[in-house]
Amino acid sequence: MTDNHKGWHEKLPYALLGYRTTARTLTGATPYLSVHRTKAVIPAEVAIPSLRIIQKAELDNTEWVRARYEKLALIDEKKDSCHMSRLAVPQRMSRGFDKRIRTRFFQIGKMVLKRFFPHQDEYKGKFSPNWQGPYVFCKVLSEGMVVLAEMDGQEWPKPINLDAIKRYYI
Repeated sequence: MTDNHKGWHEKLPYALLGYRTTARTLTGATPYLSVHRTKAVIPAEVAIPSLRIIQKAELDNTEWVRARYEKLALIDEKKDSCHMSRLAVPQRMSRGFDKRIRTRFFQIGKMVLKRFFPHQDEYKGKFSPNWQGPYVFCKVLSEGMVVLAEMDGQEWPKPINLDAIKRYYI
C-alpha cells in the first residue's frame, strides 16, 4: 500500500470502490446496486472491455429502452427479496441466542447463593468472594424477581433479580 501513514488519502477512493461493490450478506446486494439500481462498472472493465460493456455499446435505442423497462420491472422483486432477508435476521439472531440459553429451575425451600455487586455496601474489593449465602428460596414474584430468606426463616425486605442468584450445592 503505502510506506508511510501520510498517503492514505490517495488509496481512499479504491477502498471505497471495493466497499461499495462488495455484496452484503444481509441484503445479498451491493450498496451501489441498492442506491443506483444497476451494477457498478469497475475501472478495469472500462479499460479492458468485457462482454457487458460491449453489449451496452452496440444496443440501439429501442433495445436499450426495452432492457431498461425489464430492469425496472425487476426492481420491486429485488426490493422485496432484500426486505424479506432483512426481516429474517432478527429471527436468526434470536434462534442463535436461544441455543445458548440454559433454563434454570429453582424450587421453593432450596438453598441458593446471592451475588455481591460492586455498588453494594458489603462489597470488599476484587479479591473478596463474589457470592454470599446460603439463603432459602422463598417465592417468585413477577418479572423474574424472587424473595429470599435467611436460614432462620426471616425474609429479606427487598426482592432480588433471578439473574443474581445461583443454586447452592452442599
